[in-house]
Amino acid sequence: MSVAIGSHDLSAEQRSRRSGGREARRAMRAAPLADDIRPVRAGLEGGRFKALAQSDLERIHEAVLTLLETVGFANAIPSCIEALTRVGATYSDDGRIRFPRALVLSTIENAARNFTLCGQDPKHDMLIQGRRVHYGTAGAAVHLVDVEKREYRESLLQDIYDAARLVEGLDNIHFFQRPMVPRDIPDPLEMDFNTLYACVSGTSKHVGTSFTVRENVAPALQMLYEIAGGEENFRARPFVSNSNCFVVPPMKFAEDACGVLEACVEGGIPILLLSAGQAGATAPAAIAGAVVQAVAEVLAGLVYVNALKPGHPAIFGTWPFVSDLRTGAMSGGSAEQALLTAACAQMAQFYDLPGGSAAGMADSKLPDVQSGYEKGITNVMAGLSGLNLVYESAGMHASLLGFCLESLIIDNDMLGQCLRCVRGIEVSDEALSIATISEVCLNGPGHYLGNEQTLRLMQTEYFYPAVADRFSPKEWNERGKPDLLGKAIVEKKRVLAERFPRHVSRMTDDKLRVQFGELIKLPRSGMGG
Repeated sequence: MSVAIGSHDLSAEQRSRRSGGREARRAMRAAPLADDIRPVRAGLEGGRFKALAQSDLERIHEAVLTLLETVGFANAIPSCIEALTRVGATYSDDGRIRFPRALVLSTIENAARNFTLCGQDPKHDMLIQGRRVHYGTAGAAVHLVDVEKREYRESLLQDIYDAARLVEGLDNIHFFQRPMVPRDIPDPLEMDFNTLYACVSGTSKHVGTSFTVRENVAPALQMLYEIAGGEENFRARPFVSNSNCFVVPPMKFAEDACGVLEACVEGGIPILLLSAGQAGATAPAAIAGAVVQAVAEVLAGLVYVNALKPGHPAIFGTWPFVSDLRTGAMSGGSAEQALLTAACAQMAQFYDLPGGSAAGMADSKLPDVQSGYEKGITNVMAGLSGLNLVYESAGMHASLLGFCLESLIIDNDMLGQCLRCVRGIEVSDEALSIATISEVCLNGPGHYLGNEQTLRLMQTEYFYPAVADRFSPKEWNERGKPDLLGKAIVEKKRVLAERFPRHVSRMTDDKLRVQFGELIKLPRSGMGG
């Protein structure tokens, strides 16, 4: 009996060839690929989508220069005033620092660009250049999403470490900025120190963190220097960056954060200059106006950093958020958020500065259909715009109030699809496939299954999700009707039971626990003994 396909029948020989082709494809899919030929990978070039025309970029730039020169910033601490006035900013009787146009333009011209954000493991190094795209986590969620109970509970230090070790094995999440705050550690020094300890112990990828006050930076630096094998080694390859909210929108310096910024620059830590105004609340409701304010605020920070240390690595972190103007609540999963993020990416490229902004901040409380479309829309637009560092892209819910470990696993698949969109379509003589089409149509079986080109490209041209379902309805039914969230729950439990990273050696960890004593709160039992 033959097997019908459309109006054609397959002979036994054809069925055998088809089966052989299927087995060959399975074998190729199981084989590991070199990083440079994988269908998706860190640092793919984006920039195909442009929310703003060139004339729009130039008008925003002019508006930014006008604001910095005429409005300026309030609430500068004395050391900030000293540093900025030394390089040409003016401090007026109204208590505001203003930035002459020539100072801003000179800073942009001489700022650090094309630098590497290092991982503890060099294989995770990220070259921040041009329109190269990297996705990662971030945030300060105060809750962990318990998907099995469908409830939120306070986030704990152990949750941060668990999130880090999940990210360690997720290829499409390229860096780990702390996504939660440990609500079980109320003391600010202990919170800052242990957050960083949990992050750098849980993953060898680049880590981002923040500090509450200047004084909390020194012990963190001591720990990082110890892990790196010395201060000189860390300064040569800093594997941690400081997420620094140096500005309180609109257009005011944040005093404690400025102290932290100065300590981190002195200690050799790259800075994410973070402006996070909320459109309609702490930034203009007009999307273009929100972009103008964010760019102005970050450029003021760039002048500040370069006044402290010319050429210090700093990321152009324009993060304007969106409000639902009916309620004032943040709407991080909106189309407006996607547009804001894409526009900020273009402004970073306009200045040829390393850019970072936020996407993937689902308003949905659980990893559901709403979460999927909100994260997919915002993350793919960020990638297509060529944003260098896409923060908060995985795991986040409830507009930054909740973080979900299962969502990391699901979102890793989603980000793989986003990266495939970023990569785009390669058009070459070979890819146009004239010879292949001719062979199949004139001499072959009339289909491309088992064709040499199909077998050769199936792994390098196509991305395959790890947990998403692509079964036919019949196969899905035969396998017990698996659902995405259930598979993510099982995978999370498996990884957390098995993966205890050891890139920070036991000997180094022993030294840290002796040096810092009771300051380290994460027990060895939570780290695999």
